[in-house]
Amino acid sequence: MTLFQKDNISEKTESIWHKTVHLPSFRSLDQDIHTDVAIIGGGLTGIVSAYRLAVRGVKVALVEADRLASSTTGNTTAKITVQHGLIYQELIAHFGKEKARQYFDANNEALSWLRKLCQSSDISCTYATAPAILYAATDNERRSIEREKEAYDCLGIPAQFSDSVDLPIDTKGGLTIADQAQFHPLMFLHFLVSELVRMGAAIYEGTLAYDLEKKPSLAVVTKDGRKIHCRDVLICSHFPFYDANRLYFARMYPERSYLIACADCESVPQGMYLSAGDPRRSLRSAVCDGRQIVLVGGENHKTGQGGSTTDHYIRLQGFADAVLGENQMIAHWSAQDYTSLDKVPYIGLLAKNEPHLYVAAGFRKWGMTTAVVAAKLFSDTILGKHNPYTELFNPSRFEADPMIKTFIIEGAIVGKELVKGKLDRKQRLLDELGNNQGVIVTINGQRAGAYRDEEGSLSLVNTTCTHMGCEVNWNQAEKTWDCPCHGSRFSANGEVIDGPALDPLKKLYQEPSQEQPKG
Repeated sequence: MTLFQKDNISEKTESIWHKTVHLPSFRSLDQDIHTDVAIIGGGLTGIVSAYRLAVRGVKVALVEADRLASSTTGNTTAKITVQHGLIYQELIAHFGKEKARQYFDANNEALSWLRKLCQSSDISCTYATAPAILYAATDNERRSIEREKEAYDCLGIPAQFSDSVDLPIDTKGGLTIADQAQFHPLMFLHFLVSELVRMGAAIYEGTLAYDLEKKPSLAVVTKDGRKIHCRDVLICSHFPFYDANRLYFARMYPERSYLIACADCESVPQGMYLSAGDPRRSLRSAVCDGRQIVLVGGENHKTGQGGSTTDHYIRLQGFADAVLGENQMIAHWSAQDYTSLDKVPYIGLLAKNEPHLYVAAGFRKWGMTTAVVAAKLFSDTILGKHNPYTELFNPSRFEADPMIKTFIIEGAIVGKELVKGKLDRKQRLLDELGNNQGVIVTINGQRAGAYRDEEGSLSLVNTTCTHMGCEVNWNQAEKTWDCPCHGSRFSANGEVIDGPALDPLKKLYQEPSQEQPKG
Protein backbone atom coordinates (compact mmCIF):
# COMPACT_ATOMS: atom_id res chain seq x y z
CA MET A 1 0.00 0.00 0.00
CA THR A 2 1.30 3.47 -0.93
CA LEU A 3 1.52 5.61 2.19
CA PHE A 4 0.76 9.31 2.38
CA GLN A 5 3.59 11.66 3.14
CA LYS A 6 2.83 13.77 6.18
CA ASP A 7 1.48 17.24 5.25
CA ASN A 8 2.22 16.64 1.57
CA ILE A 9 -0.69 14.78 -0.01
CA SER A 10 -0.59 15.44 -3.72
CA GLU A 11 -3.14 12.84 -4.76
CA LYS A 12 -6.61 14.23 -5.52
CA THR A 13 -9.26 13.40 -2.94
CA GLU A 14 -12.14 11.80 -4.82
CA SER A 15 -14.67 9.25 -3.63
CA ILE A 16 -14.88 5.83 -5.23
CA TRP A 17 -18.47 6.70 -6.18
CA HIS A 18 -17.39 9.72 -8.21
CA LYS A 19 -14.53 7.74 -9.74
CA THR A 20 -16.92 5.13 -11.13
CA VAL A 21 -20.12 7.03 -12.00
CA HIS A 22 -20.72 10.43 -13.61
CA LEU A 23 -24.18 11.94 -13.26
CA PRO A 24 -25.67 13.98 -16.12
CA SER A 25 -24.73 17.67 -16.31
CA PHE A 26 -27.22 20.53 -16.23
CA ARG A 27 -26.93 24.22 -17.09
CA SER A 28 -27.12 27.07 -14.60
CA LEU A 29 -30.34 28.98 -14.10
CA ASP A 30 -30.16 32.05 -16.36
CA GLN A 31 -33.72 33.38 -16.16
CA ASP A 32 -36.59 33.80 -13.71
CA ILE A 33 -38.88 30.76 -13.53
CA HIS A 34 -42.14 29.69 -11.88
CA THR A 35 -42.75 26.31 -10.25
CA ASP A 36 -44.85 24.68 -7.53
CA VAL A 37 -41.95 23.61 -5.30
CA ALA A 38 -38.37 24.89 -5.32
CA ILE A 39 -35.89 22.35 -3.96
CA ILE A 40 -32.51 23.67 -2.85
CA GLY A 41 -29.75 21.06 -2.81
CA GLY A 42 -28.91 18.29 -5.26
CA GLY A 43 -28.00 15.51 -2.86
CA LEU A 44 -30.03 12.44 -1.92
CA THR A 45 -32.58 14.43 0.12
CA GLY A 46 -33.29 16.94 -2.63
CA ILE A 47 -33.40 14.40 -5.46
CA VAL A 48 -35.62 11.90 -3.61
CA SER A 49 -37.91 14.75 -2.55
CA ALA A 50 -38.15 15.93 -6.17
CA TYR A 51 -38.87 12.37 -7.32
CA ARG A 52 -41.60 11.72 -4.75
CA LEU A 53 -43.35 14.98 -5.66
CA ALA A 54 -42.90 14.70 -9.42
CA VAL A 55 -44.45 11.23 -9.62
CA ARG A 56 -47.53 12.76 -7.99
CA GLY A 57 -47.77 15.48 -10.60
CA VAL A 58 -46.21 18.33 -8.63
CA LYS A 59 -44.12 20.74 -10.71
CA VAL A 60 -40.64 20.94 -9.16
CA ALA A 61 -37.42 22.84 -9.81
CA LEU A 62 -34.21 21.56 -8.20
CA VAL A 63 -31.14 23.78 -7.93
CA GLU A 64 -27.63 22.81 -6.82
CA ALA A 65 -24.80 25.25 -6.10
CA ASP A 66 -22.15 22.91 -7.52
CA ARG A 67 -22.74 19.54 -9.24
CA LEU A 68 -25.39 17.03 -8.23
CA ALA A 69 -24.25 14.83 -5.31
CA SER A 70 -21.00 16.78 -5.05
CA SER A 71 -21.16 17.13 -1.27
CA THR A 72 -22.14 14.66 1.47
CA THR A 73 -24.13 12.27 -0.72
CA GLY A 74 -21.22 11.72 -3.09
CA ASN A 75 -18.82 11.10 -0.21
CA THR A 76 -20.90 8.79 1.99
CA THR A 77 -20.24 5.23 3.10
CA ALA A 78 -23.74 4.48 1.72
CA LYS A 79 -24.90 2.21 4.53
CA ILE A 80 -28.68 1.83 4.57
CA THR A 81 -29.44 0.93 8.15
CA VAL A 82 -31.47 1.71 11.26
CA GLN A 83 -28.40 1.09 13.42
CA HIS A 84 -27.11 4.64 13.90
CA GLY A 85 -24.43 4.02 16.47
CA LEU A 86 -25.28 4.10 20.18
CA ILE A 87 -28.47 6.12 19.72
CA TYR A 88 -31.51 4.24 21.03
CA GLN A 89 -30.55 4.29 24.71
CA GLU A 90 -30.12 8.07 24.40
CA LEU A 91 -33.43 8.49 22.61
CA ILE A 92 -35.29 6.61 25.33
CA ALA A 93 -33.62 8.71 28.04
CA HIS A 94 -34.28 12.06 26.35
CA PHE A 95 -37.53 11.51 24.43
CA GLY A 96 -39.20 8.47 25.93
CA LYS A 97 -39.96 5.02 24.58
CA GLU A 98 -42.69 6.10 22.12
CA LYS A 99 -40.58 8.63 20.22
CA ALA A 100 -37.53 6.36 20.32
CA ARG A 101 -39.61 3.67 18.61
CA GLN A 102 -40.83 6.27 16.10
CA TYR A 103 -37.22 7.04 15.20
CA PHE A 104 -36.68 3.35 14.43
CA ASP A 105 -39.95 3.02 12.52
CA ALA A 106 -39.25 6.07 10.35
CA ASN A 107 -35.81 4.83 9.34
CA ASN A 108 -36.99 1.25 8.91
CA GLU A 109 -39.74 2.43 6.55
CA ALA A 110 -37.12 4.38 4.62
CA LEU A 111 -34.98 1.24 4.29
CA SER A 112 -38.01 -0.69 3.04
CA TRP A 113 -38.87 2.05 0.51
CA LEU A 114 -35.34 2.00 -0.91
CA ARG A 115 -35.33 -1.80 -1.11
CA LYS A 116 -38.70 -1.89 -2.86
CA LEU A 117 -37.76 0.82 -5.38
CA CYS A 118 -34.39 -0.77 -6.20
CA GLN A 119 -36.00 -4.17 -6.73
CA SER A 120 -39.24 -3.15 -8.48
CA SER A 121 -37.47 -0.77 -10.87
CA ASP A 122 -34.50 -3.11 -11.31
CA ILE A 123 -32.08 -0.28 -10.56
CA SER A 124 -28.49 -1.21 -11.31
CA CYS A 125 -26.84 0.15 -8.16
CA THR A 126 -25.15 -2.92 -6.61
CA TYR A 127 -27.88 -3.00 -3.95
CA ALA A 128 -27.15 -5.83 -1.51
CA THR A 129 -28.55 -6.99 1.80
CA ALA A 130 -25.99 -7.02 4.63
CA PRO A 131 -25.99 -7.12 8.43
CA ALA A 132 -25.05 -4.01 10.42
CA ILE A 133 -22.69 -4.76 13.32
CA LEU A 134 -21.82 -2.40 16.16
CA TYR A 135 -18.68 -3.81 17.79
CA ALA A 136 -16.77 -3.16 21.00
CA ALA A 137 -13.00 -2.82 21.18
CA THR A 138 -12.81 -2.40 24.98
CA ASP A 139 -14.66 -3.64 28.06
CA ASN A 140 -16.27 -0.20 28.50
CA GLU A 141 -17.51 -0.29 24.92
CA ARG A 142 -18.91 -3.78 25.51
CA ARG A 143 -20.96 -2.43 28.42
CA SER A 144 -22.21 0.34 26.14
CA ILE A 145 -23.45 -2.05 23.47
CA GLU A 146 -24.99 -4.28 26.16
CA ARG A 147 -27.03 -1.24 27.28
CA GLU A 148 -27.89 -0.57 23.64
CA LYS A 149 -29.14 -4.16 23.33
CA GLU A 150 -31.39 -3.52 26.36
CA ALA A 151 -32.77 -0.47 24.54
CA TYR A 152 -33.38 -2.61 21.43
CA ASP A 153 -35.27 -5.15 23.54
CA CYS A 154 -37.33 -2.39 25.14
CA LEU A 155 -38.31 -1.04 21.72
CA GLY A 156 -38.82 -4.41 20.06
CA ILE A 157 -35.92 -3.98 17.62
CA PRO A 158 -34.72 -7.43 16.46
CA ALA A 159 -31.00 -7.83 17.08
CA GLN A 160 -28.44 -10.33 18.30
CA PHE A 161 -25.62 -9.80 20.79
CA SER A 162 -22.50 -11.95 20.44
CA ASP A 163 -19.28 -12.24 22.41
CA SER A 164 -17.13 -11.81 19.29
CA VAL A 165 -17.36 -10.55 15.73
CA ASP A 166 -15.85 -11.84 12.52
CA LEU A 167 -12.90 -9.44 12.32
CA PRO A 168 -9.18 -10.34 12.61
CA ILE A 169 -8.66 -7.91 15.49
CA ASP A 170 -9.30 -8.10 19.22
CA THR A 171 -12.95 -7.30 19.97
CA LYS A 172 -15.15 -7.60 23.05
CA GLY A 173 -18.48 -8.36 21.42
CA GLY A 174 -20.93 -7.14 18.82
CA LEU A 175 -24.55 -6.13 18.29
CA THR A 176 -25.99 -7.22 14.95
CA ILE A 177 -29.13 -6.19 13.07
CA ALA A 178 -29.80 -8.42 10.09
CA ASP A 179 -31.25 -7.52 6.68
CA GLN A 180 -29.82 -4.03 6.37
CA ALA A 181 -28.40 -2.89 3.03
CA GLN A 182 -25.71 -1.10 1.04
CA PHE A 183 -25.53 0.26 -2.50
CA HIS A 184 -23.74 2.59 -4.91
CA PRO A 185 -25.41 5.95 -4.16
CA LEU A 186 -24.58 7.64 -7.46
CA MET A 187 -25.82 4.70 -9.53
CA PHE A 188 -29.07 4.94 -7.58
CA LEU A 189 -29.27 8.71 -8.12
CA HIS A 190 -28.52 8.27 -11.83
CA PHE A 191 -31.80 6.38 -12.11
CA LEU A 192 -33.76 9.01 -10.15
CA VAL A 193 -32.29 11.90 -12.13
CA SER A 194 -33.15 10.14 -15.39
CA GLU A 195 -36.71 9.70 -14.13
CA LEU A 196 -36.92 13.37 -13.17
CA VAL A 197 -35.78 14.41 -16.64
CA ARG A 198 -38.36 12.06 -18.18
CA MET A 199 -41.10 13.63 -16.05
CA GLY A 200 -40.08 17.14 -17.09
CA ALA A 201 -38.65 18.32 -13.77
CA ALA A 202 -36.35 21.34 -13.99
CA ILE A 203 -32.79 20.75 -12.72
CA TYR A 204 -30.08 23.42 -12.52
CA GLU A 205 -26.44 23.10 -11.44
CA GLY A 206 -23.96 25.84 -10.62
CA THR A 207 -26.82 27.86 -9.13
CA LEU A 208 -26.37 29.17 -5.59
CA ALA A 209 -29.53 29.98 -3.62
CA TYR A 210 -28.69 33.20 -1.80
CA ASP A 211 -31.84 34.76 -0.34
CA LEU A 212 -35.63 34.62 -0.15
CA GLU A 213 -38.28 37.11 -1.16
CA LYS A 214 -41.69 36.85 0.50
CA LYS A 215 -43.50 39.78 -1.07
CA PRO A 216 -45.45 40.05 -3.27
CA SER A 217 -45.01 36.25 -3.40
CA LEU A 218 -42.50 33.64 -2.34
CA ALA A 219 -39.33 33.41 -4.45
CA VAL A 220 -35.83 31.99 -4.06
CA VAL A 221 -33.20 34.51 -5.17
CA THR A 222 -29.93 33.14 -6.58
CA LYS A 223 -26.49 34.69 -6.20
CA ASP A 224 -26.82 35.91 -9.81
CA GLY A 225 -30.13 37.62 -9.08
CA ARG A 226 -32.42 35.09 -10.81
CA LYS A 227 -35.70 34.29 -9.10
CA ILE A 228 -37.53 31.00 -8.65
CA HIS A 229 -41.16 31.90 -7.94
CA CYS A 230 -42.88 29.09 -6.06
CA ARG A 231 -45.48 28.03 -3.51
CA ASP A 232 -43.14 25.99 -1.27
CA VAL A 233 -39.38 25.81 -0.67
CA LEU A 234 -37.53 22.69 0.49
CA ILE A 235 -34.08 23.55 1.87
CA CYS A 236 -32.08 20.34 1.44
CA SER A 237 -28.69 22.01 1.10
CA HIS A 238 -26.74 20.33 3.90
CA PHE A 239 -26.92 23.62 5.83
CA PRO A 240 -29.87 26.06 5.52
CA PHE A 241 -28.99 28.96 3.22
CA TYR A 242 -31.87 30.87 4.84
CA ASP A 243 -32.10 30.90 8.63
CA ALA A 244 -35.27 32.88 9.53
CA ASN A 245 -33.50 33.91 12.76
CA ARG A 246 -33.65 30.32 14.01
CA LEU A 247 -29.87 30.24 14.66
CA TYR A 248 -29.30 26.89 12.96
CA PHE A 249 -25.56 27.55 13.01
CA ALA A 250 -25.73 27.42 16.82
CA ARG A 251 -28.12 24.46 16.93
CA MET A 252 -25.87 22.07 15.01
CA TYR A 253 -22.16 21.28 15.05
CA PRO A 254 -20.13 20.15 12.01
CA GLU A 255 -17.85 17.12 11.88
CA ARG A 256 -15.56 15.74 9.22
CA SER A 257 -14.79 12.06 8.71
CA TYR A 258 -12.44 10.23 6.36
CA LEU A 259 -12.61 7.26 4.03
CA ILE A 260 -10.23 5.14 2.01
CA ALA A 261 -11.14 2.52 -0.58
CA CYS A 262 -8.98 -0.60 -0.64
CA ALA A 263 -8.79 -3.23 -3.39
CA ASP A 264 -7.04 -6.58 -3.76
CA CYS A 265 -7.69 -7.26 -0.07
CA GLU A 266 -6.46 -10.44 1.55
CA SER A 267 -9.56 -10.43 3.78
CA VAL A 268 -13.00 -8.90 3.02
CA PRO A 269 -15.41 -8.28 5.95
CA GLN A 270 -18.89 -9.74 5.46
CA GLY A 271 -21.11 -7.01 6.82
CA MET A 272 -21.22 -3.32 7.69
CA TYR A 273 -19.15 -2.69 10.82
CA LEU A 274 -18.97 0.33 13.10
CA SER A 275 -16.97 0.68 16.30
CA ALA A 276 -18.83 1.63 19.46
CA GLY A 277 -16.13 4.02 20.67
CA ASP A 278 -13.29 6.25 19.59
CA PRO A 279 -11.29 6.30 17.48
CA ARG A 280 -14.30 5.68 15.24
CA ARG A 281 -13.85 2.93 12.64
CA SER A 282 -16.23 1.89 9.87
CA LEU A 283 -15.99 -1.02 7.42
CA ARG A 284 -18.08 -2.22 4.49
CA SER A 285 -17.44 -4.07 1.27
CA ALA A 286 -18.55 -2.79 -2.14
CA VAL A 287 -18.37 -3.66 -5.80
CA CYS A 288 -17.37 -0.88 -8.18
CA ASP A 289 -16.84 -1.48 -11.89
CA GLY A 290 -16.93 -5.21 -11.13
CA ARG A 291 -14.07 -4.88 -8.63
CA GLN A 292 -14.37 -6.02 -5.01
CA ILE A 293 -13.28 -3.27 -2.62
CA VAL A 294 -13.54 -2.43 1.08
CA LEU A 295 -14.32 1.03 2.45
CA VAL A 296 -12.49 1.92 5.66
CA GLY A 297 -13.66 5.06 7.44
CA GLY A 298 -13.58 7.02 10.65
CA GLU A 299 -11.35 9.63 12.31
CA ASN A 300 -14.24 11.97 13.13
CA HIS A 301 -13.40 15.46 14.37
CA LYS A 302 -14.96 18.92 14.53
CA THR A 303 -14.45 20.77 11.26
CA GLY A 304 -11.34 22.94 11.31
CA GLN A 305 -10.13 21.40 14.60
CA GLY A 306 -8.63 18.08 13.56
CA GLY A 307 -4.95 18.97 13.31
CA SER A 308 -3.03 17.54 10.36
CA THR A 309 -5.66 16.08 8.03
CA THR A 310 -3.00 13.85 6.50
CA ASP A 311 -2.61 12.03 9.81
CA HIS A 312 -6.21 10.83 9.66
CA TYR A 313 -5.61 9.01 6.38
CA ILE A 314 -2.37 7.51 7.72
CA ARG A 315 -4.18 6.10 10.76
CA LEU A 316 -6.93 4.64 8.57
CA GLN A 317 -4.29 2.96 6.44
CA GLY A 318 -2.83 1.33 9.52
CA PHE A 319 -6.24 0.02 10.56
CA ALA A 320 -6.90 -1.25 7.04
CA ASP A 321 -3.64 -3.19 7.07
CA ALA A 322 -4.57 -4.79 10.41
CA VAL A 323 -8.06 -5.85 9.28
CA LEU A 324 -7.65 -6.50 5.55
CA GLY A 325 -4.11 -7.81 5.37
CA GLU A 326 -2.48 -7.15 2.01
CA ASN A 327 -4.42 -4.47 0.12
CA GLN A 328 -4.08 -1.56 -2.28
CA MET A 329 -5.56 1.85 -1.56
CA ILE A 330 -7.25 3.15 -4.73
CA ALA A 331 -9.10 6.24 -3.45
CA HIS A 332 -9.29 8.52 -0.45
CA TRP A 333 -11.72 11.30 0.48
CA SER A 334 -13.55 12.96 3.35
CA ALA A 335 -17.09 14.07 4.15
CA GLN A 336 -18.82 16.59 6.36
CA ASP A 337 -22.14 16.48 8.13
CA TYR A 338 -23.93 18.25 10.96
CA THR A 339 -25.35 16.90 14.21
CA SER A 340 -28.31 18.52 15.96
CA LEU A 341 -28.22 19.33 19.65
CA ASP A 342 -30.24 16.25 20.59
CA LYS A 343 -28.91 14.04 17.74
CA VAL A 344 -32.33 13.86 16.06
CA PRO A 345 -32.39 15.54 12.62
CA TYR A 346 -34.31 18.76 11.97
CA ILE A 347 -36.95 17.92 9.35
CA GLY A 348 -40.05 20.00 8.76
CA LEU A 349 -41.09 23.64 8.81
CA LEU A 350 -38.09 25.94 9.11
CA ALA A 351 -39.92 27.98 11.74
CA LYS A 352 -43.45 28.07 13.18
CA ASN A 353 -44.25 31.33 11.38
CA GLU A 354 -42.91 30.13 7.99
CA PRO A 355 -45.69 27.87 6.64
CA HIS A 356 -44.15 27.24 3.21
CA LEU A 357 -40.46 26.90 4.09
CA TYR A 358 -39.11 23.46 4.97
CA VAL A 359 -35.69 22.29 6.08
CA ALA A 360 -33.81 19.00 6.43
CA ALA A 361 -30.50 19.13 8.31
CA GLY A 362 -28.44 17.54 11.06
CA PHE A 363 -28.38 13.98 9.71
CA ARG A 364 -25.39 12.94 11.88
CA LYS A 365 -23.84 10.98 8.97
CA TRP A 366 -26.87 8.68 8.58
CA GLY A 367 -28.24 10.27 5.44
CA MET A 368 -29.20 7.21 3.42
CA THR A 369 -32.33 6.47 5.45
CA THR A 370 -32.77 9.98 6.89
CA ALA A 371 -32.92 11.54 3.41
CA VAL A 372 -35.83 9.26 2.53
CA VAL A 373 -37.51 10.05 5.87
CA ALA A 374 -37.24 13.75 5.03
CA ALA A 375 -38.48 13.32 1.46
CA LYS A 376 -41.57 11.41 2.63
CA LEU A 377 -42.33 13.93 5.37
CA PHE A 378 -42.01 16.80 2.85
CA SER A 379 -44.17 15.16 0.20
CA ASP A 380 -46.81 14.09 2.72
CA THR A 381 -47.07 17.62 4.14
CA ILE A 382 -47.21 19.35 0.76
CA LEU A 383 -49.82 16.86 -0.51
CA GLY A 384 -51.93 17.25 2.63
CA LYS A 385 -51.26 13.77 4.05
CA HIS A 386 -50.73 12.94 7.71
CA ASN A 387 -47.19 11.93 8.65
CA PRO A 388 -46.79 10.31 12.10
CA TYR A 389 -43.21 11.54 12.51
CA THR A 390 -43.82 15.29 12.13
CA GLU A 391 -43.55 16.03 15.85
CA LEU A 392 -40.44 13.90 16.41
CA PHE A 393 -38.40 15.70 13.75
CA ASN A 394 -39.97 19.15 14.23
CA PRO A 395 -37.13 21.72 13.87
CA SER A 396 -38.83 24.04 16.37
CA ARG A 397 -38.39 21.63 19.26
CA PHE A 398 -35.98 22.60 22.02
CA GLU A 399 -35.82 20.08 24.83
CA ALA A 400 -34.20 21.15 28.10
CA ASP A 401 -32.32 17.85 28.33
CA PRO A 402 -29.89 17.52 26.65
CA MET A 403 -30.22 20.40 24.18
CA ILE A 404 -29.61 23.40 26.44
CA LYS A 405 -26.52 21.77 27.96
CA THR A 406 -25.17 20.95 24.49
CA PHE A 407 -26.00 24.47 23.29
CA ILE A 408 -23.91 25.96 26.11
CA ILE A 409 -20.99 23.58 25.50
CA GLU A 410 -20.94 24.19 21.75
CA GLY A 411 -21.20 27.95 22.28
CA ALA A 412 -18.17 27.84 24.56
CA ILE A 413 -16.18 25.88 21.96
CA VAL A 414 -17.08 28.38 19.24
CA GLY A 415 -16.07 31.30 21.47
CA LYS A 416 -12.73 29.65 22.24
CA GLU A 417 -12.00 29.08 18.54
CA LEU A 418 -12.96 32.65 17.67
CA VAL A 419 -10.54 34.12 20.22
CA LYS A 420 -7.83 31.58 19.40
CA GLY A 421 -8.01 32.47 15.72
CA LYS A 422 -7.76 36.21 16.37
CA LEU A 423 -4.68 35.74 18.56
CA ASP A 424 -2.91 33.35 16.19
CA ARG A 425 -0.11 35.26 14.50
CA LYS A 426 2.16 32.51 13.22
CA GLN A 427 4.72 33.67 10.69
CA ARG A 428 6.33 31.72 7.91
CA LEU A 429 8.27 33.05 4.93
CA LEU A 430 6.28 32.73 1.73
CA ASP A 431 9.34 31.53 -0.15
CA GLU A 432 9.32 28.42 2.08
CA LEU A 433 5.84 27.51 0.81
CA GLY A 434 5.97 24.59 -1.62
CA ASN A 435 3.71 24.00 -4.58
CA ASN A 436 0.24 22.66 -3.76
CA GLN A 437 0.56 23.79 -0.13
CA GLY A 438 -1.18 26.34 2.08
CA VAL A 439 -0.26 28.09 5.30
CA ILE A 440 -1.36 30.88 7.64
CA VAL A 441 0.96 33.92 7.36
CA THR A 442 1.08 37.47 8.67
CA ILE A 443 0.99 40.23 6.05
CA ASN A 444 1.37 43.81 7.27
CA GLY A 445 0.33 42.70 10.74
CA GLN A 446 -2.79 40.90 9.55
CA ARG A 447 -3.58 37.18 9.40
CA ALA A 448 -3.81 35.85 5.85
CA GLY A 449 -4.08 32.51 4.11
CA ALA A 450 -1.43 31.75 1.50
CA TYR A 451 -1.69 29.00 -1.10
CA ARG A 452 0.73 28.11 -3.90
CA ASP A 453 -0.87 26.01 -6.62
CA GLU A 454 0.68 23.15 -8.60
CA GLU A 455 2.24 25.60 -11.07
CA GLY A 456 3.70 27.73 -8.28
CA SER A 457 1.28 30.68 -8.50
CA LEU A 458 0.60 32.33 -5.14
CA SER A 459 -2.78 33.50 -3.85
CA LEU A 460 -3.60 35.24 -0.59
CA VAL A 461 -7.02 35.41 1.10
CA ASN A 462 -8.36 37.05 4.22
CA THR A 463 -8.81 34.17 6.69
CA THR A 464 -11.81 35.72 8.42
CA CYS A 465 -14.87 33.55 7.73
CA THR A 466 -17.61 35.55 6.03
CA HIS A 467 -20.29 33.93 8.18
CA MET A 468 -19.56 35.27 11.68
CA GLY A 469 -15.93 36.32 11.70
CA CYS A 470 -14.09 33.24 12.98
CA GLU A 471 -10.64 32.52 11.55
CA VAL A 472 -10.37 29.62 9.15
CA ASN A 473 -7.60 26.99 9.21
CA TRP A 474 -5.82 25.29 6.32
CA ASN A 475 -6.80 21.71 5.44
CA GLN A 476 -3.82 20.30 3.52
CA ALA A 477 -5.45 16.99 2.60
CA GLU A 478 -8.49 18.61 0.98
CA LYS A 479 -6.76 21.89 -0.06
CA THR A 480 -9.46 23.94 1.66
CA TRP A 481 -9.85 26.66 4.29
CA ASP A 482 -12.10 25.28 7.08
CA CYS A 483 -13.91 27.28 9.76
CA PRO A 484 -13.62 25.72 13.25
CA CYS A 485 -16.70 27.55 14.55
CA HIS A 486 -19.63 26.61 12.32
CA GLY A 487 -18.13 24.42 9.61
CA SER A 488 -17.99 26.70 6.57
CA ARG A 489 -15.41 25.56 4.03
CA PHE A 490 -13.72 27.47 1.24
CA SER A 491 -11.57 26.47 -1.71
CA ALA A 492 -7.87 27.34 -1.77
CA ASN A 493 -8.68 30.63 -3.52
CA GLY A 494 -11.55 31.42 -1.14
CA GLU A 495 -14.72 30.27 -2.95
CA VAL A 496 -17.52 28.81 -0.79
CA ILE A 497 -17.70 25.00 -0.70
CA ASP A 498 -19.89 24.43 2.38
CA GLY A 499 -22.13 26.83 4.34
CA PRO A 500 -23.36 28.45 6.45
CA ALA A 501 -21.17 31.07 4.74
CA LEU A 502 -22.65 32.38 1.49
CA ASP A 503 -19.89 34.79 0.47
CA PRO A 504 -16.27 33.91 -0.47
CA LEU A 505 -13.20 34.85 1.54
CA LYS A 506 -11.87 38.23 0.54
CA LYS A 507 -9.04 37.89 -2.00
CA LEU A 508 -5.92 39.84 -1.03
CA TYR A 509 -3.61 38.86 -3.87
CA GLN A 510 -3.59 36.60 -6.91
CA GLU A 511 -0.33 35.98 -8.71
CA PRO A 512 -0.62 35.34 -12.47
CA SER A 513 -0.26 31.69 -13.44
CA GLN A 514 3.31 30.58 -14.04
CA GLU A 515 2.23 27.79 -16.36
CA GLN A 516 4.02 28.13 -19.68
CA PRO A 517 1.86 28.47 -22.79
CA LYS A 518 1.65 25.34 -24.89
CA GLY A 519 2.72 25.07 -28.51
